[in-house]
Amino acid sequence: MLRLTMMFCWFVQNRTYDRCFFCTYQVGDDAMILTKQYRCVHSSSCQCTKGHLSEDVIFLVFRQLNWNPKLIAALSCVCKWFDDLAKRVLWKEFCKTRAPKMMLDLQSCGSHSVDGNWRALGKLLIYCSGCSGGRLFNSIQIPGHFVYRTRFSRTSGKSFLLPHCRTDVLYVSDPCEHLDQGDDGDVGFFRGVFKSFMVSKVRRMLIDRGAQLHPTAVCPYCKAKMWNMLQANMVPLTASCKLGAYEDSVEYYVCLNGHMLGICTLLPLSDSEEASESE
Repeated sequence: MLRLTMMFCWFVQNRTYDRCFFCTYQVGDDAMILTKQYRCVHSSSCQCTKGHLSEDVIFLVFRQLNWNPKLIAALSCVCKWFDDLAKRVLWKEFCKTRAPKMMLDLQSCGSHSVDGNWRALGKLLIYCSGCSGGRLFNSIQIPGHFVYRTRFSRTSGKSFLLPHCRTDVLYVSDPCEHLDQGDDGDVGFFRGVFKSFMVSKVRRMLIDRGAQLHPTAVCPYCKAKMWNMLQANMVPLTASCKLGAYEDSVEYYVCLNGHMLGICTLLPLSDSEEASESE
């Protein structure tokens, strides 16, 4: 198995690509750029089928690799069949390994899939989207990046919901800190995901209030349209307390699939500690 794993890694890493797995950012520090290629659907004449590994073998190889996300990303760029396998199986196993309790809860409603697909959720677990397109969060320019480890909390999620929406389940990350951003101060980006967003009270309230979707920006994780929760007047004061941020600095969006991304200006450490005590 070890020899097969090494051979498979060499095969994936030595293919010729042009752009990347999520098709939006760099893979690793070496700035390897990959392009998704949909040339192959594995028809009877497909060249990819010659010497092709079965799904079971690929599953065992990636289990040995502990569901390495960068290798899953590279594999999904080989052809449409590999991309489909990654979406159906590999990203799902990555998510279940990275956040087992969270994934169990997200699926406990009886659904066998996650809103927005497993690849989008996998990206949300390991990627801080930043803000570099100029369409969200005013003029702040901070590029997205991988994060080694992030804690998502269901309890913290309650602080981002209005009182009559707190039966909804929302997992929110700790803020990813980007310090000393000039006039913007210490900036924190946070992200999250709703459980069963399609039947949530938050979604119903957004629709009832006639909240408008952002005209151009889309979710960096699943490419769905997004609502601005600040414009909908649905950002509670408890959100800034939980983040350790200035009250008027918290802004976040929720997409049609229930992925959340937001920004805040963090208080100095001593001030944020006092805010936490008062909460």
